[in-house]
Amino acid sequence: MIFPTVEFGIFFLIVFVISWAVRGLPEARKLFLVGASYFFYAWWDWRFLGLLFLSTLISYIAGLAVARAEREGLRKFIVGISTVSHLAILGFFKYYGFFLVSFAALLEAVGLERDLPFMQVILPIGISFFTFQGISYVVDIYRGHVTAERTLLNVTLYISFFPQLVAGPIVRAADFLPQLHRPAALTREYLGIGLVLILSGLAKKMVIANYLATELVDPVFFDPGMVSALDLLIGIYGYAVQIYCDFSGYSDIAIGVAALLGYRFLDNFNQPYRAASLQDFWRRWHISLSTWLRDYLYVPLGGNRGGEVKTYRNLFLTMFLGGIWHGAAWTFVFWGAFHGAMLAAERYMKGKLEEFAPSHTDPGGFIATIGNGARYVVGVIWTFHLVCFAWIFFRADSFSTASDYIAGFARWGDPSLYVTPFAAGLIAIAMFFQFTPARLGNWLARGVEYLPAPLLAVLFGGGIWVIWAIAPEGVAPFIYFQF
Repeated sequence: MIFPTVEFGIFFLIVFVISWAVRGLPEARKLFLVGASYFFYAWWDWRFLGLLFLSTLISYIAGLAVARAEREGLRKFIVGISTVSHLAILGFFKYYGFFLVSFAALLEAVGLERDLPFMQVILPIGISFFTFQGISYVVDIYRGHVTAERTLLNVTLYISFFPQLVAGPIVRAADFLPQLHRPAALTREYLGIGLVLILSGLAKKMVIANYLATELVDPVFFDPGMVSALDLLIGIYGYAVQIYCDFSGYSDIAIGVAALLGYRFLDNFNQPYRAASLQDFWRRWHISLSTWLRDYLYVPLGGNRGGEVKTYRNLFLTMFLGGIWHGAAWTFVFWGAFHGAMLAAERYMKGKLEEFAPSHTDPGGFIATIGNGARYVVGVIWTFHLVCFAWIFFRADSFSTASDYIAGFARWGDPSLYVTPFAAGLIAIAMFFQFTPARLGNWLARGVEYLPAPLLAVLFGGGIWVIWAIAPEGVAPFIYFQF
C-alpha cells in the first residue's frame, strides 16, 4: 500500500476515525493501531508478518533482560546477542544473494569455480528500518536513555507503527515511547502540521519526483552512452532533486500522518542542498539515519577521540557501512566509501585552510561579510556537485553504467534529447525552496491552525485534487522502499 493512492486514503480515513473514537481507551487504541499497522504491512506480503513480530519480540525480551540484569558484563552480552540476531536476519534477507554472487565470482577468478546454494530470497519491505529501530531500542535501554517497556503492546506499536514502517524515518524509542504514556490528543498544532506536511509531501513526490523520473532521469540513466553531455549534466541534477523530493516527500507524509493520529516525529530533512560542506549535508539529509549512524556506529568506534587519524578512519568506516546498508551492490559500497573518504578529506583540508586563511569572525565588517559570503557560496556549489557525482553511482545499476555516464561528459557537441524547459523549471523550483527560510513550513502550519474546520477541509481536499490533477499518470513506488 503506497501513500498517494486511493487505497491508502480509504485505509487512513478508517484508521483516523476509529482511533479517535476510542481515544478514551488508551490500550484499545494502541491495540487497534497495531492491528492497522500489521494490515498495512500485510497489504504488501502477509508472509513477512511473522518476521516483523520476531524482530519486535527479540527487542522486547532483550530490553527486559538488559533492564533486569545487574552485572555489566551480562548487560553487554545481552545487547550483543540482540544486535547480532537483528543483523543476522537483515544480513540473510538483504545480502545473501549479493555475497554469494560475489563469492562465486571470486572463486571463478582464481579457478576454483563451485556450485553454490543459490536461493531466490525476497527482500522484506522496510526490514532495514525496523531492524535499526529494534537495535536502537535495546542499546538505548542499556545506555539509560529510555526505560524498558513492561508491555509487549507498546514495543510492538513502536516498531510497527505504519507511517514510518516501510521507509522511515527511523524513530527513536526515547522520542516515541513517552508519547504512548500520555493521553492522545489531536491539537490544532498537530492538525496544522499534519495537513501542511501531507500536501507538501504529495506535491514533492507526485509532481516533481515523478515527472523528473519519467521525463528525464530514467531515460538518461537507461543508456547514458547514447545521450549528450548536457542531458547527463541536467539528468544528474534532476536525480538529485528527484531523490530528495521522493524521500523527503515520503518523510513529510509519514510525519504528517503520525501527527494526525496524535504522535510527533522529528524532522528528517532540512534543506540539504544549501549545505556548504559534506558534514553539514549529512546533518540535513536523512537526519534519522545520519544521527543513527553517528550514535550507534561512529561514537562506539571512537568518534573524534584518539587523534585525527582514528577520526578519519571512523568517518570512513561509518559511511562505508552506511553505503552497505543502502543496498546489496558494489555501487552502494562505492557511494558510502566515497562519502567517507571525502568527509575525512574535508575535515583535514578544513583544518589546513583555517591555518592558512582564518575565516573572518567580525560580523560588522564589510570585508568579513564579503569573505564569509564568498566562502559559503563556493562551499554550497562544491558540496552540491560532490554529492551529485556520488549520486551517479547510487542511481546507476552497475559500475559500467556509471562509467558510461561519467565518460559521456566529453560529448558536449551532441544535441540534447531530454532537457526541456519543463524539466529545468521543476529542478529550479525545487532548488529555490532549498534556500527559503528554514521555518517556512512551520509558519504555514501556524497559519492553518486557526482556520475554521470547514475551510480547512476544503483547502486540504482541494489541494489533494490539484496535485492529483497535475501529476503524471500512474503511481511510482518510493525510492527508499528498496532499502
